[in-house]
Amino acid sequence: MKALITGGAGFIGSHLGELLLQNGNQVIALDDLSTGRRENLTQLSTYPGFSFVEGSVLDAPLVSELVAQSDVVFHLAAAVGVKLIMEKPVLSIETNVLGTHSVLRAATKFHRKVLLASTSEVYGKGTSVPFGEGDDRLIGPTTKSRWNYATTKALDEFWGLAYHAEHDLPVVILRFFNTVGPRQRGRYGMVIPRFVQQALANEPLTVYGDGTQTRAFCDVSDVVQAVAQLAETPDAVGDVFNIGNPEEISIGELAERIIGLSGSASVVQKIPYDRVYGEGFQDMQRRVPDVTKINRVIGWQPTIPLDEILRRVINFYREQKSVG
Repeated sequence: MKALITGGAGFIGSHLGELLLQNGNQVIALDDLSTGRRENLTQLSTYPGFSFVEGSVLDAPLVSELVAQSDVVFHLAAAVGVKLIMEKPVLSIETNVLGTHSVLRAATKFHRKVLLASTSEVYGKGTSVPFGEGDDRLIGPTTKSRWNYATTKALDEFWGLAYHAEHDLPVVILRFFNTVGPRQRGRYGMVIPRFVQQALANEPLTVYGDGTQTRAFCDVSDVVQAVAQLAETPDAVGDVFNIGNPEEISIGELAERIIGLSGSASVVQKIPYDRVYGEGFQDMQRRVPDVTKINRVIGWQPTIPLDEILRRVINFYREQKSVG
């Protein structure tokens, strides 16, 4: 199989590419390196079946050319991270909506299967926890740019499912819940790498809000296994799947656990949301996945517990510091 991974130099994309190559597949990684990194491709470049194309999903002719060369498309390219969404809302909308459209149009032309990455953000401020794929969504007002990511990714889902219904395009929607692991960076607000970097520097771990908000974190190696399995499962086509770990933890407790596991001398410092993201920022109190459907369809469930996830990230950043 020859796979095209948009966002292939990104955190999840590079791990997925590595898994596919290990399984004997060929991989083309497309990335504009705006948030992806060449360093993420170091291991992939050792495989003869790997190639990298520096370019954007907004370049429709390039996307069409690469889709034509591929058997399946993993569309992971997106503007991600709360900080980036808040700082560059126009770019976020263009990348997430127009980029997805170029992928879907090309995939329809050549009738290629598309695995389309979405996010738990689409559930918005919903309170029916754990979130199931068929649950209603509750999104904040358009005056809060915080919600543009949730809205654009929901539109991506609608668009993908519409192409499936109208053009018989084989599409699978992947709703990721807080995927974490080595290679993830804290630059755009990802909490675990940010906390780990602060802990290793013995700096205060900055918890936004009161720290009682909870999240559920899933190791990237578990996530890409699910994605690869869904790509090979005919019964997954035309459907939406949560991919995440139901193990829930408060952000305050997460900070304390990272301090303990890293042996850091850091303390926890709480900062009001308004000081970080501006006045009136809205967040979700809980975000936990129901993974019943994906377990039923492909037998998948996460295998790596949170403490092991955190140790992997801590070790990654320690190695980065020693190399740097």
